Amino acid sequence: MMQVGSCQVSIQDTDPNNSEKIAGFKGHQKKIETCGLIRKVGLPLTVNAVMHRQNLHNLKNMIELAVELDAERLEVAQVQYYGWALKNQTAFLPTREQLDKATIIVEEARIKYKGILAIDYVVPDYYAKKPKSCMGGWGRQFLNITPAGKVLPCHAAESLNFLNFDNLKEKSLAWIWEHSESFNRFRGTDWMPEPCQSCDRREIDWGGCRCQAFALTGNADATDPTCEFSPYRNVLEEPLSKAGSENPDFIYRKYS
Repeated sequence: MMQVGSCQVSIQDTDPNNSEKIAGFKGHQKKIETCGLIRKVGLPLTVNAVMHRQNLHNLKNMIELAVELDAERLEVAQVQYYGWALKNQTAFLPTREQLDKATIIVEEARIKYKGILAIDYVVPDYYAKKPKSCMGGWGRQFLNITPAGKVLPCHAAESLNFLNFDNLKEKSLAWIWEHSESFNRFRGTDWMPEPCQSCDRREIDWGGCRCQAFALTGNADATDPTCEFSPYRNVLEEPLSKAGSENPDFIYRKYS
């Protein structure tokens, strides 16, 4: 335990019933107990509050829960729509009104709990005009090693099923970082199409999220549709139009 620097626990809601409905299993109370054990042994605790249209009404309670659990940091992370979350996009995507209200709640809480709880805030970039700089730019400052030993440029990179990701069991980490196809594929700006190539933000947002571009357009080289200048911006119109509809059922993963 001395080698562990901190622990992070994801909580789906403060309402146990809704939390377990979202998660798909009965584990809410165990998570709360785990948070207590983490603090009992003296480790810093980060609570990851995964927020979306079906739990944003409890955001204030979620912030208060993080304080009660003696968390050092709270990540108010609105669902990002790739991987399995994309299948549940309509069930997760909040309305603009919900998002604006959540932003005010976070800003007020940052003032109220300054010096007590650090609050990070991640919004769904479907409502943005500029794309996020995903991982600070592909292959620039981040890597992720899977339990199987694959080295990834970002957590969701395996969704780019046309790329080969080298394994730490076969190649050195330095070689993978410097020479592998996967890390060099979207590194820098040479790969960028227009309008990214001539954009003055190309070394700020680095073309946006490659996994999101691939998920929404089928083309990982495409300008992230969350950018107002993307020729694929129209693919967001349908999901945004459904954000105020009745909440559909979740599509759960099934494991054999």
